[in-house]
Amino acid sequence: MQPHELSLAAAADAIRARKLSPVELVDSVLDRIEKAEPHLKAYVTVTAERARRAAREAEQEVAAGRLHGPLHGIPMGLKDLIDVADAATTASSRVRADHRAEADSTVAARLTAAGAVLVGKTHTHEFAYGLTTPQTNNAWDQDRVAGGSSGGSAVAVAAGTATFTLGTDTGGSIRVPSALNGVVGLKPTYGLVPRHGITSLSWSLDHVGPITRTVEDAALVLTALAGHDPRDPASLATSAADYRPSAHTDLTGLRVGVPRNYYFDHVDPEVEAAVRRAIAELEILGARLVEVEIPMTRYIQATQWGLMVPEATGYHERTLRAVPELYQADVRILLEAGELMPTGDYLRAQRSRTLMRQAWARLLEEVDVIAAPTVPATAAKADQSTLTWPDGTVEGVSDAYVRLSAPANITGVPSLSVPVGHDTTGLPIGMQLLGRPLGEPALLRVGHAYEQTQPTRRLAAV
Repeated sequence: MQPHELSLAAAADAIRARKLSPVELVDSVLDRIEKAEPHLKAYVTVTAERARRAAREAEQEVAAGRLHGPLHGIPMGLKDLIDVADAATTASSRVRADHRAEADSTVAARLTAAGAVLVGKTHTHEFAYGLTTPQTNNAWDQDRVAGGSSGGSAVAVAAGTATFTLGTDTGGSIRVPSALNGVVGLKPTYGLVPRHGITSLSWSLDHVGPITRTVEDAALVLTALAGHDPRDPASLATSAADYRPSAHTDLTGLRVGVPRNYYFDHVDPEVEAAVRRAIAELEILGARLVEVEIPMTRYIQATQWGLMVPEATGYHERTLRAVPELYQADVRILLEAGELMPTGDYLRAQRSRTLMRQAWARLLEEVDVIAAPTVPATAAKADQSTLTWPDGTVEGVSDAYVRLSAPANITGVPSLSVPVGHDTTGLPIGMQLLGRPLGEPALLRVGHAYEQTQPTRRLAAV
């Protein structure tokens, strides 16, 4: 096995045991980038020289017995909304083509302090306003979408061109590309991971979190990220915690909610079958399955768009009026639509969110986690705009992808996407676990227990 094929946890163990050096690991990942990037286009920019310098420093520190923790010497990619001092943050847009960050974002500073090594900035759907990341190709089938908006981040992990990455999630943008590329994606509780220094799409829905090979890897990254930052007004007053799940797989006593409505409506039969098999595996591990009713389903998408559209337009107001021609057409249309949205609609969406949060809080008193599909279908073809369901219903690809992920953004509850196999064409399928606010330990416990029952996942071929 080549170093770039190792999970974060395995690479960390090897570095700690002096069986692998950070230089060897970073060189392996950079070699993989050189091979894969012409086909996948996951990166806006590759910071090879910066990475090699940091790897040499990490190697010297490890040799001197100054190991910072499990992220020390580990290659990472950061979505190109996340500021890194003296590096470009373009948001994959011509609008920000000349922008360079003056200081690290909170998450970049915390990861650097933990010893992680930046190998590059990954592509996003322009300003994170979309769910396909059209400039990046799916790691498993280059004729299909990567998913978005953190498409570059998910593809990099799936292909071995980063050991872990960060993405952002406003309506599913960590979990959707993670599911479509067969990797793990964690959207934490709203406010658990600070967003200072990250380009916003919709401030009341934005989250930042890890994309990794395994659930244990996600826990290791979350441990480095979580904690209060007064510079983010939404940051929760939480202290540092160790999120790594225990090794045992016994789920006895844990209640897993299985939705009887919404989450299995208009879902591809192969996706449904794979997710239900995974849920059955949780029952074998000792969990008790409980049927649940998802509340207020008719208002979910209207609430999501009612919040996101005006907030996104407010953020872009000046540049939209100054240089509208620099935006991609799909993003510009959405931003211009936000200028036409009545204030009353935004206020109604705020009220709807409050009611939805209350209803989900009651729901999550009945169960410890909810298990459901992450997305209703596998990766669409790059030129595909709609999905047609067996009853003849036609749905836009982006609408379909956001439909099952949006509830966690509206309510702010944590959500973890875990790979649960592939369809008959070889495309990955993801299961989504949702929990109570600050319920990440339960999600990680369940996801890790399931993962231990499955064969080791391989990287996508390039």
